[in-house]
Amino acid sequence: MASRLSPLAGQPAPADALIDVDALLAAYRDQRPDPTVAGERVAFGTSGHRGCAFERSFNEWHVLAVTQAICDHRRAQGIDGPLYLGIDTHALSAPAAASALEVLAANGVDVMLATGDEFTPTPALSHAILTYNRGRTSGLADGIVVTPSHNPPRDGGFKYNPPNGGPAGQEITGPVQDAANRYIEKGLEGVRRMPHDQALKAATTHRHDFLAAYVGDLGSVVDMDLIREAGVRMGVDPLGGAGVHYWSAIAERYRIDLSVVSEAVDPRFAFMTLDWDGQIRMDPSSTHAMQRLIDIRDRFDVGFACDTDHDRHGIVTRSAGLLQPNHYLSVAIDYLFRHRPQWGADAAVGKTVVSTRLIDALAKRLGRRLHEVPVGFKWFVDGLLDASLGFVGEESAGATFLRRDGSVWTTDKDGIAAALLAGEITARTGRDPGALYAELANEFGNPVASRIDAPASREQKKRLSALSPQQLRATELADEPIESVLSHAPGNGGAIGGIKVIASNGWFAARPSGTEEIYKIYGESFRGAEHLERILAEAQTIVDAAISPTA
Repeated sequence: MASRLSPLAGQPAPADALIDVDALLAAYRDQRPDPTVAGERVAFGTSGHRGCAFERSFNEWHVLAVTQAICDHRRAQGIDGPLYLGIDTHALSAPAAASALEVLAANGVDVMLATGDEFTPTPALSHAILTYNRGRTSGLADGIVVTPSHNPPRDGGFKYNPPNGGPAGQEITGPVQDAANRYIEKGLEGVRRMPHDQALKAATTHRHDFLAAYVGDLGSVVDMDLIREAGVRMGVDPLGGAGVHYWSAIAERYRIDLSVVSEAVDPRFAFMTLDWDGQIRMDPSSTHAMQRLIDIRDRFDVGFACDTDHDRHGIVTRSAGLLQPNHYLSVAIDYLFRHRPQWGADAAVGKTVVSTRLIDALAKRLGRRLHEVPVGFKWFVDGLLDASLGFVGEESAGATFLRRDGSVWTTDKDGIAAALLAGEITARTGRDPGALYAELANEFGNPVASRIDAPASREQKKRLSALSPQQLRATELADEPIESVLSHAPGNGGAIGGIKVIASNGWFAARPSGTEEIYKIYGESFRGAEHLERILAEAQTIVDAAISPTA
């Protein structure tokens, strides 16, 4: 990916990089998807359906059809409690939520909208669902978050969280996706809808104070008293996202030294610095997108940011600048399992197959079971619910963990809690997470990791997703014997949807993209950048040979 680095990466967004919001909203209302075009159909990936109104991949018809399909799913499953509906700050989120409400109200669904039309972070919605459902066996709640996460300003997104509070699994999203596409094919025949003004006034439309409920409970998952008493100076950049007003409320509620860099909200995200490819992308794990906070890191003991729906985190330290996601996951795991005495002795460490192998070494030293799953946060939900997983994380900077008493907090990613944990870690240890990672690297080695994309046809991607270990002919990876080849995650036996190849000092994993004619190669080396480059290059050769038509 570095070879395609834009010369504008890390620079303030120029005027020609900003979207025309009026034109985008008009495209959302006026454009109609063609169901015969694959890119214009509803497609649920690991984080819901995402697309762009200009490309007819996220328009009003998509939202109306998906919402009706969710209503059908609720009836079929007997889900008749309230549905919590939240939005982020992307331009398409508010109109999409309005479209969804029109369908939900017409279907008689009790909908909980945010008080004062406040933006709603994904973790606040997960928290609301779990709080309502606690102790209930019927009348269960679920939710919808309208967000494309950290995607560029032109995009829209739509996620469904069932009563378990986490991202919906394939057993739900598959049928919902298929039903939504059938509605589109039939010109929305069968979709119930009422005018928006009428839907707002419906007896089934209610208000819920997501902000107060979530902020008021944060002390049960992060030791806010310790942060306050230690006087840790913290800075946060909300990146114009859904938690923009949560941070000042957190500072006031817990009387902590937390400075909000900016509370600006702009659907164009004109205040952002450009990401690696010259696009605006609210990615807290990108040094290019995080330049504003990195530049002022010396003002704080620790700083942090979250993406647009605040389910991902970025940690900025004086000692190391922006931490790589895998580095902070490692520090958080090492800290939490040594400073949460009320967690069960059998609470395990959860990671995805493309997260750092340093976590494996930490789990072994901590005496904790390692639970390695395929990519996708949905694989962690059950373990978080029954508290058999203490901490779960993925290499793309998503994580959550149990309450301090060892019970479930959220079952979706929580960037807010993960960010504030950096303050607790600094308060208790007297060192920032960057300095603590340096100690871990000195003990276990300092792995380097990267991801590249390789071209692949639809047929080749299909071959990759079904690839078995026996189909790989390679016996070595970067001059080391291949120790194991996985097509299923060792933690739960779930299909990786690709392959993972492991050697003594490095590994790679290859998975097909769900939206582009490429496959993704993730790699890690404990022997440095040059060794990593060899791993990635050989990985592409190995995979290309395995998925070629003559293989």
